[in-house]
Amino acid sequence: MGARTIPIVFANVSEPIASGIAPGLNQPGGNVTGFALYEPTLPGKWLELLTEIAPGLKRAAIMFNPDTAPVSGYMPSFETAARSLKVEPIIAPVHSDVEIETAIAALGREPGGGLVVMTDLFMTAHRAPIISAAARNNVPAIYPASYFARDGGLLCYGVDVVDSFRRAASYVDRILRGAKPGDLPVQFPTKFEMILNRKAATALDLAIPLSILLRADEVIE
Repeated sequence: MGARTIPIVFANVSEPIASGIAPGLNQPGGNVTGFALYEPTLPGKWLELLTEIAPGLKRAAIMFNPDTAPVSGYMPSFETAARSLKVEPIIAPVHSDVEIETAIAALGREPGGGLVVMTDLFMTAHRAPIISAAARNNVPAIYPASYFARDGGLLCYGVDVVDSFRRAASYVDRILRGAKPGDLPVQFPTKFEMILNRKAATALDLAIPLSILLRADEVIE
């Protein structure tokens, strides 16, 4: 019974409804509420940024492991952005390093291929082969978290996780003062960070646009 009655505030969940953690957003009900780590519009933003730093983009794959990433809510944003940007959308589910290599190599066979890496524990654990394959195949890629860029990836745009935990603390305070978790709406991120790896951009022979440089919170030389 404890798990159903003890107030719980989460701060690091990608899809709270799809994962079954919260039954709703505005009034989640029960004893669980919190702050989602990502929002459904992010894939479209990732694709926009990728076309900005790689303006010759003709097709882009969104990569994820369907066994570890509930992605249904994210696909409309990616596909809508692709239509608007006149980029061919490619869905690239992967389950292993071999499939990662195959998918990225296919993108690199002709100029104009790009990669969007989804938020996914599998992608995080396998970031080294993803970053390596993108570099070898001359495929510009955008990633969901800062450590991808710090490990050699081209560009990341993701949630400021520290801010999410800070906001979660405000819910804990309200609950300790008597608020019910089920009455507190699940909230989405409001603060993001962008990190550019200049060395990766140079290796890909990309001219970094001023718009990216001005918005980047960090540039890795």
